[in-house]
Amino acid sequence: MGRFSPGDPQAVRELFDTIAPRYDRLNDLLSLGLHRLWKRQAVRWLQPAAGQRLVDLCCGTGDLALVLAAKVRPGGHVLGLDAAAGPLRQALRRSRRQPWLPLGWQQGDALATGLPDASRDGAVIAFGLRNLADPALGLVELRRLLRTGGRAAVLDFNRPDPGAGAAAGLQRSFQRAYLRGVVVPTARLWGLPEQYAYLEESLGRFPTGPEQERLARRAGFAHARHRLLAGGQMGLLELVA
Repeated sequence: MGRFSPGDPQAVRELFDTIAPRYDRLNDLLSLGLHRLWKRQAVRWLQPAAGQRLVDLCCGTGDLALVLAAKVRPGGHVLGLDAAAGPLRQALRRSRRQPWLPLGWQQGDALATGLPDASRDGAVIAFGLRNLADPALGLVELRRLLRTGGRAAVLDFNRPDPGAGAAAGLQRSFQRAYLRGVVVPTARLWGLPEQYAYLEESLGRFPTGPEQERLARRAGFAHARHRLLAGGQMGLLELVA
């Protein structure tokens, strides 16, 4: 295992501080731009509307928060929260180009945001739940922030269920081959091989889709459905508080 240990908050902050200046370009390159389509599906589930107050936990460089902020005008607001300072600096720089958007940024812990109970109409976490020290507690905090009936969308890599048969085995094999044969070699060209080798390591401790559904219901969500995207390589956890 590399020095960026999954579940270690300091290591994860260091990782994202390091990759922040190149994160968006690498995201586009490594996903062939498809991450935008996956995020669009998360937004479609969330159904953002004018006047709503939303939160983007583990917001990174802010691309999803920017999309949401355009949809809650007039009268709404989106807060982007991330533990790492580097991505937030990128997010702030991007939002300054659109100063009319109702946006705010905050550095903080997605496991203990400090925001009031039931203070948000909806929430998203994109590629962030997997990086938390305790994903189950992340879902508990997510539920605490939402009013009853509020929606949340959690987008991330899918960890194929080892007991789900041949299809899951093929998904797992393809995912491993892609991460080792494409992602890490590409990241090496940018001087970031360890940072992107972390992806496979982090998946090793990430709950499968059915496990995420169970954890979400245990956290108090009334509805929890994990939907596969990109041929089972990605997953969207659709939640209603």
